[in-house]
Amino acid sequence: MNRHPSRRAVCATAGAAMVSTVLPRRGMAQAWPQRPLRLIVPFPAGGGTDAISRQLAERIGQNSGFTLVIENRAGAGGNIGLDAVAKAAPDGYTIGMGQASNLAINSALYPKMPYDPLTDFAPISSVASQPLVVVVSSKSEIRSLADLVGAAKKKPNAVSLGHAGNGTVGHLGGELFGRRAGVKLLIVPYKGIAPAVTDVLGGQVDTLFGNPLAVMPLVSAGNLRAIAVTGVRRMQALPDVPTVAELGYENFEALNWSGLVAPANTPEPIVARLNAETVSALARPDMLEKLAIDGSDPFPSTPAAFAAFVRNEHAKWGAIVRESGIKLD
Repeated sequence: MNRHPSRRAVCATAGAAMVSTVLPRRGMAQAWPQRPLRLIVPFPAGGGTDAISRQLAERIGQNSGFTLVIENRAGAGGNIGLDAVAKAAPDGYTIGMGQASNLAINSALYPKMPYDPLTDFAPISSVASQPLVVVVSSKSEIRSLADLVGAAKKKPNAVSLGHAGNGTVGHLGGELFGRRAGVKLLIVPYKGIAPAVTDVLGGQVDTLFGNPLAVMPLVSAGNLRAIAVTGVRRMQALPDVPTVAELGYENFEALNWSGLVAPANTPEPIVARLNAETVSALARPDMLEKLAIDGSDPFPSTPAAFAAFVRNEHAKWGAIVRESGIKLD
């Protein structure tokens, strides 16, 4: 039995998050915060994680009156920024935007980590999740996920899967699917998503588990064909495209996700207040609209549910990295 909650279970706790954090909100209003909060984003300005972080910080500020100052600390797959969070004073004035990479994948991928993702942070709340879109060229003879699996079973290592870099969710999602489907795919690494998409368009590579921002415009234009999505439910933007799970691979899920963390030992009332403000901000219509633009879903949770979700993702992706023998590019 799976003892870890799925994304569905985490989302189901969002309402509880609001209830459980009302009392701390009143009791500590005068004590904290007395100065701006620092939100460390462990990726460059202008990227997807940065955009979500800034949108969330703005709405938390509008709702609560807090001032959140964004600090971009990129490098080492997000490890540098999260390490700064882990080593900050646990006083509620430094928080960070974690991701699938730096909280669940990197500890299996990097030979040495500067922090422990399971013990060095106080989880606040998951923030957003984004499924991958399984695409092929519109000129491909592969018209469905069943076609892809059939071709791969007929000729092992003949069906090629491109990805944006070793250890990315697109890479690991493809590896996980190959195992679930019992097929051997030819894994083709690229330095970024753009060249991978280009080669799928040109027919040099058969398929790609791509993020919606990179592939949706080409799907809409008819250049790429979407044959499945990797979330637990269909995407609003692709209502006719089935999930991998509903095509016979029960509980299959591969997501890019983000979530707020504080240094370990941050006082529980502060974590509870930050959780309440995050859940409230994620419920705002303008925040929902911003998330929908890049194919993301709001993903609020309690701190405990987010901690359990991270543990589950850490175990799942760590196993795939080790079993596949994946190394850094």
